[in-house]
Amino acid sequence: QVQLVESGGGLVQPGGSLRLSCAASGLIFSIQTMGWYRQAPGKQRELVATVTRGATNYADSVKGRFTISRDNIKNLYLQMNNLKPEDTAVYFCNARVSGSGENYWGQGTQVTVSS
Repeated sequence: QVQLVESGGGLVQPGGSLRLSCAASGLIFSIQTMGWYRQAPGKQRELVATVTRGATNYADSVKGRFTISRDNIKNLYLQMNNLKPEDTAVYFCNARVSGSGENYWGQGTQVTVSS
């Protein structure tokens, strides 16, 4: 199994920046893809960004503002710049393992963008 722990959320003004971190433990060598998803109140969870063997993928709504990166095989980051009120959500770290394709989720971290 894989365990994921997020950190770095908080309250920020529009136009500000935050950096989210996700620390993975357990069977980390089985991880194929890691990513960030978010869920706003009353909405479905949506993809923000993923990284697979160095290749990144972003939702259109965050392109040019967010950057996903993976440090060795344990740590995942999301640098969020020029934040907007519509970025307010709980952000979840995700890991998908090779073979079974099973997904693992962190507990989530709240990001609130408000003046």
